[in-house]
Amino acid sequence: MSLALTACGRLTVMPPPEGEPVALTSAELAATWTDAEGGTLTLKQDGTFIADKVCVAAGWYEGLAWSGTGTWKQGSNKKQSFVRVTFDADHPEVRGRKPDAYGALRRGKTLKLWAAVGDPDNDYPNCVLTHPANSE
Repeated sequence: MSLALTACGRLTVMPPPEGEPVALTSAELAATWTDAEGGTLTLKQDGTFIADKVCVAAGWYEGLAWSGTGTWKQGSNKKQSFVRVTFDADHPEVRGRKPDAYGALRRGKTLKLWAAVGDPDNDYPNCVLTHPANSE
């Protein structure tokens, strides 16, 4: 019985943060995004970015903050945009692995970029970056 309960627990994954998937334009993504610890990711119109201690998801590393520069690309399906960042220099703990892509969400007047962080067997918080949505 305990083995079955343990196995069930291993199949659960932290749910995404609150919000609805949203497809954003490059202009809407080109902004400064902030995480809960004050880290920032500034996506520029020219496809480059500057990061200052921003949370990223890279494999099963939890609580990984990364600073540096690099390039970003947008992908999307009909309902949601995704942002992949590629840093110019590797993080010393990651050893050549690129960060996972962020998914875009909207909750009221707030836009979010998020990625699942850490081992799915544990309750690590998601990496969530926020930015105020433009009023239309």
